[in-house]
Amino acid sequence: MTSHSLSHAIRNVLEQGRLFLDQTGEAMYARPLKGVFSGSLGAHYRHVLDHFLCLIEGMRTGEIDYDRRKRNPELETSVDRARLVTESLAREFDSLPESVFDRDCVVTYCVAYGEAPSEAVESNVAREIMFCVGHAIHHYAILKLLCAQVGVELPYEFGIAPSTLKYLETTARA
Repeated sequence: MTSHSLSHAIRNVLEQGRLFLDQTGEAMYARPLKGVFSGSLGAHYRHVLDHFLCLIEGMRTGEIDYDRRKRNPELETSVDRARLVTESLAREFDSLPESVFDRDCVVTYCVAYGEAPSEAVESNVAREIMFCVGHAIHHYAILKLLCAQVGVELPYEFGIAPSTLKYLETTARA
């Protein structure tokens, strides 16, 4: 994957986030949800932004720590603040020089339940961009289900992985 396609992927996923924000009113965005998924639409979207914010911060230091998410409550309750951060991230990722994508980094993330500590592994910025984009898409799928329950319509493609869209397109032609 080239730096151009990675930049394009980030731009697309953040644009989908802006679209989600445009479709969601302030009250709906911040309203606590009932059912299987707790929190709010805003809490789920904030979670997506948190990962991109950790990535941007870690790209500066060479250490990306997804466990140190800020979990800013304002991003959960304010569509305007979430939009501002989304647009800021889009600009920041758009302005990255191509050389950044090849940088090595150390990633810390707790993936085990119980008393297991966070793990640190070697990675590179391009791989972490791919992780954050895929992570966002999967959370968008959850958001799409939650939005459908409260009457917020999102485009068909929202929350569907690009590889799945391509597969569905090829099978529809067959």
